[in-house]
Amino acid sequence: MSKLMEEIFIKVEGLSKSFKKGKGQVDVLKGVDLSIFRGEMVALKGASGAGKSTLMHILGGLEKPSQGKVFFDARDIYSMDDNSLSSFRNREIGFVFQFHHLLPEFTSLENVIMPALVGREPRDMAKEKALAILDRVGLSHRLTHKPGELSGGEQQRVAIARALMRGPKVLLADEPTGNLDRKTGDEIFSMLAELNREMGITCIIVTHNESLAARLDRQFIVQDGIVEN
Repeated sequence: MSKLMEEIFIKVEGLSKSFKKGKGQVDVLKGVDLSIFRGEMVALKGASGAGKSTLMHILGGLEKPSQGKVFFDARDIYSMDDNSLSSFRNREIGFVFQFHHLLPEFTSLENVIMPALVGREPRDMAKEKALAILDRVGLSHRLTHKPGELSGGEQQRVAIARALMRGPKVLLADEPTGNLDRKTGDEIFSMLAELNREMGITCIIVTHNESLAARLDRQFIVQDGIVEN
């Protein structure tokens, strides 16, 4: 597992998120303070509806908090305008979800290339990079296969390769093994751990799997809108 670095990379201060519901509101996150070290692998655990996914979306620049700040490398990401935040998210954050969200009409290679094309990288350069990443995740023999022709574990490997395409500093994984059998889930988790060691990517993983969470550097519990470790 990755060696903890004594450098805070992600810092959350006074984070709250509320949603309107009828004439009232639901407080999903309540004054969350959180620090994550560079290169660390951490788990977010908690019951369904506790606020884990909302916290992940805020950390990933997908959903603005009602109050509070999120710092990456001392940069307050929600002080950015929408275009700057979108560019930051595409360049520096990789996302992996329980349901891979691959584009069904595209091949493995085309799915992985997509973030680079959105980021306006030259196609030839993007293809070369995608081929290398797919080889790294063990799928060089499945380049032309579409998601429906792949196993669940292979689909998740394509999703991980896609998340790595822009060379992100952070990988956010929401139940990445939750839709897989135990053996395949262990393989996917082991691969994430290897990538963390090799590339120094900071990984934040939402999981209900206690045995996998125990292998991470730290565990945070999300309960009633509060985060504890």
